[in-house]
Amino acid sequence: MKLKSLLLGTAIAAIGTASLAEEYVIGVMSAQSGYLAPYDGPAYAGFKFCMDEKMANGGLNGTTPVKLIVKDTRSDIAFGVQVVQEMLDQGAQFIVSSADADPTIAAAQITAADMVPTMTFAGTAPVLTQVGSHVFGSYPGDNQQGAVLAAYAKDQGFEKAWLLTSPDSAYTLGGPRYFGEVFESLGGAVVGESTFNLNQPDFSAIVTNIQNAETAPDVIVTWAWEPDFPAFIRALRGAGVDTQVMGGDVLDTPTVRGLGDVVDGVVHTSGGYPEDGSKYADFIARFEAATGTTPDNNYYVNGCDIADMIEQAVAAAGTTDPAAVSAAMAEIENGEGTMSNFTFKGTDRMPLRDVVVARITADGGKEFVLRQMADPETLPKP
Repeated sequence: MKLKSLLLGTAIAAIGTASLAEEYVIGVMSAQSGYLAPYDGPAYAGFKFCMDEKMANGGLNGTTPVKLIVKDTRSDIAFGVQVVQEMLDQGAQFIVSSADADPTIAAAQITAADMVPTMTFAGTAPVLTQVGSHVFGSYPGDNQQGAVLAAYAKDQGFEKAWLLTSPDSAYTLGGPRYFGEVFESLGGAVVGESTFNLNQPDFSAIVTNIQNAETAPDVIVTWAWEPDFPAFIRALRGAGVDTQVMGGDVLDTPTVRGLGDVVDGVVHTSGGYPEDGSKYADFIARFEAATGTTPDNNYYVNGCDIADMIEQAVAAAGTTDPAAVSAAMAEIENGEGTMSNFTFKGTDRMPLRDVVVARITADGGKEFVLRQMADPETLPKP
């Protein structure tokens, strides 16, 4: 692995240097309430767990202690901007932002002045990195997820897709459209698109439009999250529509899986799956032993991977200087992760990572379908 030799060289060079012995201050925007809490909460829990493991062994790379500043954004973008400024005023050298593109973009506009690296917990809209070269994703982007899901849908024989999007978020708008672009390039057809507002309580009109469409879809694709997806799938199945539904990683939550028969067979993308003997499975075992809680979605393990991404970037930079860490992060190739390995080099700083496709079962579980990495040469552009 190219990163290993780089890390080894920088680690040797850095032994005993003050730049890596000083306390490294990381600010964490963790929505502990509001619509982002189901994602930020698990992500922060995994991040804190793995940071605590590192601190027990001397800090990042065994040499650099970490101080965390954690603040609740309340899932409010304007309040999140205030939170970021407060953390910078307290000396934050790295910012971990909420699990969505929009609050990450807002935060990154504040951190741009000093090139403080800003990484989203799980925001996947590729547009988020366009704010500046200091901004990073951590999860496979929506264009990667959409490409893998579209190829899977075609392989299953689906030919006619209906997209359900919301313009209220870069995530809910972009994901299905990336799917549609790749689906059409593979010979499929997008036969319709419906739009909804975030927190929309009634999807009956949309369901009626789908039912009365001139060309009936054989697959419906949405990146809707809670509470919109539960409202939509209940309305759809309640109307007797049994068309296959596929979605993004946001469906990987116990709330969605707990909806029972209405979500039986729903297929979604995600970033990983804890196969027996995997590093992911080992993470779950360690987390259970330490906390008594069983991680029930991928946001936990991705939080752990963010801790590893930061550690490897600091090692490669040979310093905790924010601009240097940003530059080093952007050059990581095949970095070692727990959910999957990750590559920033040659990307737009949305890491190239494995995408997993999973299927929800009526009993609240999920089944592994496939693991695949999207072809970076054919990814839809943001």
